[in-house]
Amino acid sequence: MSFDWWMLFEVSLAGIGSGGLYALAGLAFVLIFKATKVVNLAIGEMLMMGAYFFFAMASTLGWPIWLGVLVAVLGSGALGALVERLLIRPMLGESPISVFMITIGLSSILVGAVELIWGADQMRLPDFMPSDPVLIGEAMVPPKIFYGFLVATSLIAIVLVVFRFWRGGIALRATASDQAAAYSMGINVPRVFSMAWVVGAMVAAIAGIIVGSISSLSPTMGVFGLSVLVVVIVGGLDSVAGALIGGILVGLVEAWSGTYLGGEYKMLATFSLLVLVLMVRPYGLFGTHEIERL
Repeated sequence: MSFDWWMLFEVSLAGIGSGGLYALAGLAFVLIFKATKVVNLAIGEMLMMGAYFFFAMASTLGWPIWLGVLVAVLGSGALGALVERLLIRPMLGESPISVFMITIGLSSILVGAVELIWGADQMRLPDFMPSDPVLIGEAMVPPKIFYGFLVATSLIAIVLVVFRFWRGGIALRATASDQAAAYSMGINVPRVFSMAWVVGAMVAAIAGIIVGSISSLSPTMGVFGLSVLVVVIVGGLDSVAGALIGGILVGLVEAWSGTYLGGEYKMLATFSLLVLVLMVRPYGLFGTHEIERL
């Protein structure tokens, strides 16, 4: 019996598509960590909030899709600013483990808020992506995965270009490199912290809208953040390139293990990859060669 190479190609394309979404959410995590050194374990719940904001605008209120997306992204940015100002900024100078625990508490608060407002039942987002099958050779890619990947990669490219040439992006990179030096050069570091949280929350919201349109909405949607955490640890907590490559790698591993071993082995394969990478490179594939104990 010959091996079905077209099936492998098809599965790999689906894995790359999912990996693009992981990379987008990973980018949101890395933006916050690079500027503030905060390990944000609530990234999955922030992603979830963006999807629920869009649901409220597009389904509950019946607004146009484009307006619902815009308001959801802006609302998520406002949530990010609020979190940074009320929860994170007062913790400046405290131990990393204290801030780490704040983000764990934040994740529980956001889940509770969703259950209180929308309930615990699963919900569907309105369809806004093309539904025609996408064929690449003889391989068929699910349309939502394909177009979600295009949106994710386009947004990643835009963010990278903006932060490469925009003055605020330069300030963020300077703050990430050396906060004391950034202060001495006149950069408003607290404002950069706030900007990182706002942009990170907005990017997470777009990822949440795409993920929610592919699957469904529920308060457990934040579990997606576990895979995102694996992505950024594998790629390197402070590496944008690591988030991109780590996302694709994790997406492929999940797709291959789910197809050839069974869906119950996806999580096992993902965390096995994490352990393997950490054994060889404790700082991730592209992370800074520095280890801090929390």
